Amino acid sequence: MSTTARDNGAAGGQVPGRGAAGREIAAVGHADLSPRTLALVESAFQERLERHVGPGPVTVRCGAGAPLAFGRAASTSGRRLIVVVPTRNGVPAMPPRRDRTAAGELLHLADRARLLPYEPNHRDSCVGADERMIAAGGLLLAAWDGSPSNGLDATAHLVAYARARGIPVEIVWPEGAERGAGEAVPTPSVALRARGTAEPPGARCS
Repeated sequence: MSTTARDNGAAGGQVPGRGAAGREIAAVGHADLSPRTLALVESAFQERLERHVGPGPVTVRCGAGAPLAFGRAASTSGRRLIVVVPTRNGVPAMPPRRDRTAAGELLHLADRARLLPYEPNHRDSCVGADERMIAAGGLLLAAWDGSPSNGLDATAHLVAYARARGIPVEIVWPEGAERGAGEAVPTPSVALRARGTAEPPGARCS
């Protein structure tokens, strides 16, 4: 993973210096994917990424579920991967326990980490971070089963947020996909093992 960039812009704003050309592909989605669905979504993400041409990197906020599937797909597809990491007072913050294994793997796969001030244990703060990530991009891929947002999951809101701003959205929900407890994270991806990296010690925020 290379240099770390900071983003201190206002929520929903454009990241300074990023124009229309080469804009990022952002990904969001449900965190509570069953292990089988995680693999299905990863495969679907990979197919979408290989279809979209252009130099733009892909961006996820560190966490389990859809972000992990997207990060694995980006690595397998040879896309540059940017992982958004929470900070408090300029210092990287510890992800919730349920997210640590996934976050660890994503950081191993990442080409770059982006430090963003938000509270990883607070839903609304996480949603604000996702909105900023989406607003800076040119395309949103969403692992969404069509259900409305609730007190834990905001995927429906984020899809609506992108569409309201004219950002193209592609829904990824393969046939047979289902949501599960989201507690257990499958073993590291083939791409991670190919790097000769041991299983991460443990890193989500949905």
